[in-house]
Amino acid sequence: MKYATIAKLKADLTAKKVSSLELTQYYLSRIKKLDPKLNSFISVTEELALAQAKHADQLIASGKMGHLTGVPIAQKDIFCSNGVKTTCGSKMLDNFIAPYDAHIIEKFQQDGSVMLGKTNMDEFAMGSSNETSFYGAVRNPWNLNYIPGGSSGGSAAAVAAGLAPGATGTDTGGSIRQPAAMCGLSGIKPTYGRVSRYGMIAFASSLDQSGPMALTAEDCALMLNVMAGFDSRDSTCVDQPVADYSKNLNDSIKGLRIGIPEEFFAEGLDSKVAQTIQTAIKEFEKMGAVVKSISLPNNHLSIGAYYVIAPAEASSNLARYDGVRYGYRCANPKDLQDLYRRSRGEGFGDEVKRRIMMGTYVLSSGYYDAYYTKALKIRRLISQDFQTAFQEVDVIMGPTAPTVAFKLGEKTQDPVSMYLSDIYTLAVNLAGLPGMSIPAGFVNGLPVGLQLIGNVFEEAKLLNIAHQYQQVTDWHKQHPNEEELA
Repeated sequence: MKYATIAKLKADLTAKKVSSLELTQYYLSRIKKLDPKLNSFISVTEELALAQAKHADQLIASGKMGHLTGVPIAQKDIFCSNGVKTTCGSKMLDNFIAPYDAHIIEKFQQDGSVMLGKTNMDEFAMGSSNETSFYGAVRNPWNLNYIPGGSSGGSAAAVAAGLAPGATGTDTGGSIRQPAAMCGLSGIKPTYGRVSRYGMIAFASSLDQSGPMALTAEDCALMLNVMAGFDSRDSTCVDQPVADYSKNLNDSIKGLRIGIPEEFFAEGLDSKVAQTIQTAIKEFEKMGAVVKSISLPNNHLSIGAYYVIAPAEASSNLARYDGVRYGYRCANPKDLQDLYRRSRGEGFGDEVKRRIMMGTYVLSSGYYDAYYTKALKIRRLISQDFQTAFQEVDVIMGPTAPTVAFKLGEKTQDPVSMYLSDIYTLAVNLAGLPGMSIPAGFVNGLPVGLQLIGNVFEEAKLLNIAHQYQQVTDWHKQHPNEEELA
């Protein structure tokens, strides 16, 4: 059962080889045993999970199975869950009990899956290492002295360590793909608008998108079958039919045109990571794919554009946390201004404050046109680069991150160096495209991720390509040394 894929668990549940209750008890016991060292969960919803598992077993007995009925799943603590503490990794929301369910929480419940708990994350999803969480850093199961990536580091660590067969994440600038890469998982960020953001605590509304993280591309397809779909409560959610993401996983990729951006293999990329990615691409050539060099000339501007647009949107979204309606409130405020100042000053961490200040600055009078308007123009150029590329190729490939995971504390005093961890993922969010990371090898005992980028609403194609790669490689079958976790 350890490190069983979602597909295998689903088959065993269907064949009644195991019950959902047994599965849930198994994963809850692993969480109790191993998570004290990892710190991947903020809340473990044991009572709820057991109740949902019993209900799932009733559904299975009556033949009413959905995509993931009875399968335990971990949820990133950015999704509101009715009656469950929902913190977004922040002191600001440490006392917040959500009064309703996010759309994807509803979808998983309707499908009959089991929620094991809420996973740790960078505060308000702002970070690339899962070190900004109010609840402490998450550790990488492959080496406890290293970061798991962020902001969805808790979800990544939990799945990589076998504490859950799958987990949800959110991706504003790489926060599904980067931790998936650093923990040796498959993770996909769908097209912007493919999955509803209703009930997902906002960071940057024009960039945020949720998606699945699991051991394999097939498992991601099963999870995305549940998550994707139109929701009228989210004005940015696209009313478009949802594909069966599992249907075409076994299609041949012979003749697939792969584009390799020159800009992805320039200065800043670790040479061993580059070699690993090039070896992975050769596997696709063996399967009949055609590789072509392409250019994304404005990719180098993505960091600058992102760190204007995202903080600007964050400064607006986080204005609601004022100590008045919900969340953290300072003690004995002297007046309203003191209430605002101290509640926000004491409730937010340093990285969140940094981004609020950046965002407020670029939106201020006299700087709006100089920074924000210019960043929006660059965003359009980046999107046009991708559309030009997709006239020549079917998919774009390259490294997910410039290095493997780095040591805890190594970059906490150097925000710019930390931001560079997302140099290959940010442009995908700015363009609203689907992106995926899959395991492609190891450097110094730490996983390397291969990034796949597709055109809008081509999640099924990415999952097919990733699945075919996983039929001829076994990187996704490698797991951390459990003796170090126990």
